[in-house]
Amino acid sequence: MKVVVLAGIPGSGSTTVLNHALENLDYINVNYGDEMLKIAKQEGLVEHRDALRKLSPDIQKEVQKNAAKSIRKQAEKNNIIVDTHCTIKTPAGFLPGLPKWVLDELKPDIFLLVEADADEILIRRITDETRERDMEKLKDINLHQEMNRAVSMAYAALTGATVKIIENHDNLLQDSVEEMVNTLK
Repeated sequence: MKVVVLAGIPGSGSTTVLNHALENLDYINVNYGDEMLKIAKQEGLVEHRDALRKLSPDIQKEVQKNAAKSIRKQAEKNNIIVDTHCTIKTPAGFLPGLPKWVLDELKPDIFLLVEADADEILIRRITDETRERDMEKLKDINLHQEMNRAVSMAYAALTGATVKIIENHDNLLQDSVEEMVNTLK
């Protein structure tokens, strides 16, 4: 079965596209952070998600690795779409969302990046009252998407997976959904 990694920066609409595409796909959606939380709770390390980032780096790495193993095991019986982040923007710079020890366990087949124009993303962030989003300049939004592209290609070089970019422009959601469905069927 396949393991697909889906990523998009906040406001790109990756989760929206995914939720609509899943109506026509035989895949199970797994959120990587949720999987990490489940494992950390089972091991008695944390009680809630915010505590994950407070674990020591070595323990975080082990939890990341075990989450990847768990997802790969689920892929023995089901096609899996892993909703995660290719990069994580921090005050000190960008971190890879899927370090090598995770990729070695996860063994993804495809990386799907959902992107939109920076101005579309900015407007979505401003008008989305259900989320608390960081406000960024257009150049910073573009940089984050460029970093996702670069790191996805690096991930692909390490794993042999392919990288597909799906554009999710305003008022064209159905086109994005159809492209995702056609890519994964």
